[in-house]
Amino acid sequence: MNWMLPLAAILIGISFAAQPAINGAAVKTLGSPAAAAALSVGITFFCLILVMPIFGGSLAPGLIAKLPWWVVFGGMIGAFVVAGGAAIAPVTGVAVFFVCLVSGQLIGSALVDHFGAFGMTVRPISLIKACGLALVLAGVLLVRAG
Repeated sequence: MNWMLPLAAILIGISFAAQPAINGAAVKTLGSPAAAAALSVGITFFCLILVMPIFGGSLAPGLIAKLPWWVVFGGMIGAFVVAGGAAIAPVTGVAVFFVCLVSGQLIGSALVDHFGAFGMTVRPISLIKACGLALVLAGVLLVRAG
């Protein structure tokens, strides 16, 4: 595997760790997590429009109409992540927020794989995988206690 892609993912993760703190600061000025999230998502949209010519693709209405109905959940989840981070991280701390977020992502991803949701290949939850998820939840408790 090309080492650049995992490195890019790590760098994205490092920068992603700052997002709830940045949006939490925006809440103080804008007055609500929803307003801070809307600003953040608006900036995200603008940046994506700028890089779309590099990565290709189209937002043509005819193509959008061909998407499955449940694609809207992707945007809704993004809004919850951004607004939730802006509201929760200033109270819990960024580390606790992210360890909970990541544990939820891992449990949710195991369920998506288990049921083959959204067109994914079915990959049942094994005993070993369930033990790994339990360790992740134990990590949540340890980070929270720290």
